[in-house]
Amino acid sequence: MTMIEDKEKEEEILDILAQYQKKDYSFSSGHILGSMCSQPHPIAKKTYYQFLETNIGDPGLFPGTKEIENKFLSFILSLLRAPKTASGHVVSGGTEGNISSMWIAKQLTGKKEIILPSSAHFSFQKIASLMEMKLNIVPQTAEHTMDISQIKRKISKDTAAIVGIAGTTDVGAIDPIPEIAEICADEHVFFHVDAAFGGFIIPFLNQLGYTLPTVDFTLPGISTISLDAHKMGYAAIPLGTLVLRNKSWLEHISVNSQCISTKKQAGILGTRPGAPVAAGYAVTQYLGQKGYQQLVESCMKTTKYTIQKITDLGLNLVIKPKLNVITVKVTHLDEIVDRLADYGWGVNKIDHLSSFRIVIMPQITKNIIDEFIPVLKKTCHEVGEI
Repeated sequence: MTMIEDKEKEEEILDILAQYQKKDYSFSSGHILGSMCSQPHPIAKKTYYQFLETNIGDPGLFPGTKEIENKFLSFILSLLRAPKTASGHVVSGGTEGNISSMWIAKQLTGKKEIILPSSAHFSFQKIASLMEMKLNIVPQTAEHTMDISQIKRKISKDTAAIVGIAGTTDVGAIDPIPEIAEICADEHVFFHVDAAFGGFIIPFLNQLGYTLPTVDFTLPGISTISLDAHKMGYAAIPLGTLVLRNKSWLEHISVNSQCISTKKQAGILGTRPGAPVAAGYAVTQYLGQKGYQQLVESCMKTTKYTIQKITDLGLNLVIKPKLNVITVKVTHLDEIVDRLADYGWGVNKIDHLSSFRIVIMPQITKNIIDEFIPVLKKTCHEVGEI
């Protein structure tokens, strides 16, 4: 009997793994309230397994999966109203998208300074270390958005890029992207929009008549946009996209590649799993524009419902949410988050704001909120918050 045929050993290993998995939170339970990632759509789960062994880092071996990647990118390019000169590059997520964009900016300009808001994702600290780039921080307004009055005075001969955020990780705020884009166009500065979270919700909300800043390539000053499908795209982890106004920019982060089916390869990763790409494409085809509109509208209705429930407890929010991100101010932050965890609920700490974050992702329903609120109320009473 070979090891492959050893069913008893297989069951033993799977049982051990199941015991470890029981220690995890699960998206399907609805008890993960603080994450910006989502439970994958059912069709994503099926597709992911079907394409488990594919590698689009070597597209000659997987030409069909490569075609799926191109179709997925076409959906994203259309969503962001990208010009014909544009191109997309699949990445693992927002961190890789940000690194790749700043890599391009540095290659194009030969400069090493990034102007960015204090709300920028921690991946920019990695960028500063990896590429020896300087972070020039712009303060925030009372609404937790980038203070555009400070930008022009920070631009110098050393500026490689300016970064704006569409859906900040702490409160879900949206920087004034159109105004920043206008400055960048006037000053001829590379402008990257980190829309890892907001990229898959803002366009659909605007289509529904919400008044949110435009975050797409109809703004001439935008150079690149990153967005994650494993967040509001309802796809499987990991799946992000970096969209570039000029496809020739990929050449600046490409190297000659030996031993695979392409002569050159762009980006950071060599091996790139095809499964999340195929899964993401399947979701876009299943939902389409109308499906995503319904999805985000449902999330926003649940967000409004949750806000009312939380404020009825006597708790306050950091800001009035523009997206499906609710940040709750508390005095006893550590105690509340730890006790909620003891009761089986996962919210995210936002230490610098003495707050915890709840993100109303597609799997979070009003019924789940109705389960959570009494636990939150009990917890707050126990620690003397209310």
